[in-house]
Amino acid sequence: MRIVMPRRSAALSVALAAALAANGAAFAQADSQAKPGGPAAAAPAQAAAAKPAGRAEEQPARLERMHYTYTVQPNGAYVEQRESALKVLREDAVERAKYDSIDYSASLQTLEVVEAYTLKADGRRIAVPKSNYQVQTNDGRGDGGPAFSDIATTQLVFADVAVGDTVVLNYRLVGKQPMFEGQFSDTGSFSDYAYLGEMKLKYDLPASMKIRKESYGALKTVRDEVVGDRRILEWSYSNREPKVFEPQAAAPFDLTRTNGASVSTFASYGDIARVYGERALPKAVPTARVRKLADEIAAGKTGQREIAQALYEWVSLNINYAGNCIGLGAVVPRDQDFVLDNRIGDCKDHATLLQALLAAKGIEATQALINSGTTYKLAPVPVASAVNHVLNYLPGMDLYLDATAKGIAFGELPWAVSGKPVLRVDRPELEARTPAPVKLANRQRMDTQLVIAEDGSVKGTMKVELDGRPAMEFRAGLRELTDKDAAELVKKVFERNGVQATGSFRQDDPKPLRSQHRYQVEIDAKQAVQMPGAFPLGPMFMTPQPVAALVGSGQVPELKDEGDGLCGGGRSEETYRIEFPKTVKVLAKPQDLKLESNGSRYEASYRLEGNVLHAHRVIEDATVGPVCTGEYNRGYSEFARKVVPNLKAQVIYQ
Repeated sequence: MRIVMPRRSAALSVALAAALAANGAAFAQADSQAKPGGPAAAAPAQAAAAKPAGRAEEQPARLERMHYTYTVQPNGAYVEQRESALKVLREDAVERAKYDSIDYSASLQTLEVVEAYTLKADGRRIAVPKSNYQVQTNDGRGDGGPAFSDIATTQLVFADVAVGDTVVLNYRLVGKQPMFEGQFSDTGSFSDYAYLGEMKLKYDLPASMKIRKESYGALKTVRDEVVGDRRILEWSYSNREPKVFEPQAAAPFDLTRTNGASVSTFASYGDIARVYGERALPKAVPTARVRKLADEIAAGKTGQREIAQALYEWVSLNINYAGNCIGLGAVVPRDQDFVLDNRIGDCKDHATLLQALLAAKGIEATQALINSGTTYKLAPVPVASAVNHVLNYLPGMDLYLDATAKGIAFGELPWAVSGKPVLRVDRPELEARTPAPVKLANRQRMDTQLVIAEDGSVKGTMKVELDGRPAMEFRAGLRELTDKDAAELVKKVFERNGVQATGSFRQDDPKPLRSQHRYQVEIDAKQAVQMPGAFPLGPMFMTPQPVAALVGSGQVPELKDEGDGLCGGGRSEETYRIEFPKTVKVLAKPQDLKLESNGSRYEASYRLEGNVLHAHRVIEDATVGPVCTGEYNRGYSEFARKVVPNLKAQVIYQ
């Protein structure tokens, strides 16, 4: 259960991050691409939550006021108005308080800044002049340009901000059309850990709209009445004594356990899938160009599964990601020719193109909506923002595919969309879930053989075999590694740690989408260890899932949270053969250890044969996940804490 990654400090340990920085590769988590749901106006209304930092008086700034008003038209289009007031309490917050940004859909919304000013401690108002407005028509994320994202950003620079001042911003976003015709939905939640002096959340809707609504936690109902042909809903909230953050398992998001509220015209989550499908599925009818492409990709392949794999891999490897998956103005996939011409698209475009290619080869497929964040439970009131990503589903194979998540092998899913409720467009009312992770599917096996010279120089090899997520992430991170970079990798990794070294790095071809990987490192490092000295055993080179990574929760204080937490497991095995000089005597080694807890186990053995140390340790974290109870997480943490001393124990020699 990897709640907190441990910090490995050893002469023979090399940080993975340093290795990647050294050769220019980015070890991106291939399965953690959370897709934005669209511009600010389409996202849930929520307070600007400060990073948990203790009591309000300890924070550098605090949000005194946040007011939201949504005025909805009969067709579902709406005007959103936000007013905020941020008070600066410390000098280190002044610079950040000078700037505020507003994101919106340039094609579907009009921004109107009602007022923006610095309220001085003595009561004076200093308005933000128009010359201090900076407008950027693309969001600057390098995601393909305005054709793939029409998000505009207006940044305001507040003048003469000092400690004790308050920066006030009041603006409107006028929507030109709805996300779905005749429908409106919105949800908001507010943190227990962030100061919020006064929050008001108001919805002004046509009385003819049939709505579902719900509020949770400390939100108070202020108003629910019909005035003429309008229905007014209003909630309030205040948190002037925020909770102090304590170590806890990373929690899944559950709106019903927050201070939140939802309003929706959708009768069910199935309705959301249905209205999405009405506009999206016609785009998935294969064109003549797509039929020809499908024939080319599937040439020589036999059997539907083999053909489906070839088509999935082609889309994953050849269509880059860009744009907004689901949000205001982003619910209809682009035309197939447009995506193929540009070799780029968002999650809807990936799913639609893959569905068209599969259909061209007679393979039944549909699309499915899912949340790619940390939501594993749908709230009672169905809102469109609960799903922000699109997958494919193949009914004949009972298989989900995510061609947007680069690096994921056919038949696998990224962790971000595993074990979650999913809305299938072919069966909108079906309560379906994507498959949960498989027990012990994530594996690493490492074999290290070293010879240490009298001057502390080290020669040796390290062989690593990977399965599951570690393999896919490693392959994705080094997919573009050149032969030249590979030849220099060992040298640069050790160089960043102040050690001169030469060597070689060889790996399986990382380009195919596979869930297995092997690599081997040869190392000749000069004066890499202190003589005499001591070190704890650990990987001498980068590995994605060392034993230490699976006991990360043992490195933090006892967990206080009793709620559910995100979790995941795997298996890691390490074997060492370390030969010391004959002139060196090994004075101490770690003790053998066997532990078991709730299906998980750790076993380590260490023995000396003359001047050669043989060590073997294996951990099997039987956690399945992706969500575990607080009781389970605390139990695993207790188990992990008993393992940590064994991992930290040093080999001492002179």
